Amino acid sequence: MRDLIAILRGIRPDEACNVAEVLIESGISIIEVPLNSPNALKSIELMVNAFGAEIIFGAGTVLSIEQVDDVYNSGGQIIVSPNCNIEVVRRTKSKGLQSLPGVFTASECFSALDSGADGLKFFPSFVLQPEGYSAIRAVLPQYVRSYAVGGVDVNNFFDWFAVGITGFGVGSSLYKVGDTAKQVSENSKKLILAFDEAHARIMEQVI
Repeated sequence: MRDLIAILRGIRPDEACNVAEVLIESGISIIEVPLNSPNALKSIELMVNAFGAEIIFGAGTVLSIEQVDDVYNSGGQIIVSPNCNIEVVRRTKSKGLQSLPGVFTASECFSALDSGADGLKFFPSFVLQPEGYSAIRAVLPQYVRSYAVGGVDVNNFFDWFAVGITGFGVGSSLYKVGDTAKQVSENSKKLILAFDEAHARIMEQVI
């Protein structure tokens, strides 16, 4: 399974299911709707009801324990944050959801993991860069799921794979407000192709 999170910032409930359908067809495994999107909880609920048996849905920009509860009640399965709030992580795990807090330093990484996080969202990755992540990864447990988010696109998958990142969260290069489902489908196919090619190159080096 490709560890790719589609970030649908700004999507509306009336378009959510059409966009989710083409993303699933292309091979996306996780869809996140940031909570600062219009009626985000409704979009999550609609997508979960339509496709919840196929992939994972959840929310991004989750900043409080109350928001965790809201996402849980909407059927979301994963909580993604831009920051490392240990109370949000703990509430997420108490609800049986996956937790991906935002981190940037080694201290934040270990605080998140000690609180029960399932993975780490390195944000903003365009500031950290692969070199910065590589330095932090050297002290992290080898099993940790790690996601580069912020400034990631088809041009830099390989650079991040080369330093050990396990997945990516992709937003504007996949979906922007106003994009049609057709446009998202085309973007997603390019994204999946680039992901697969970069991953294959890494596997060749390992072998």
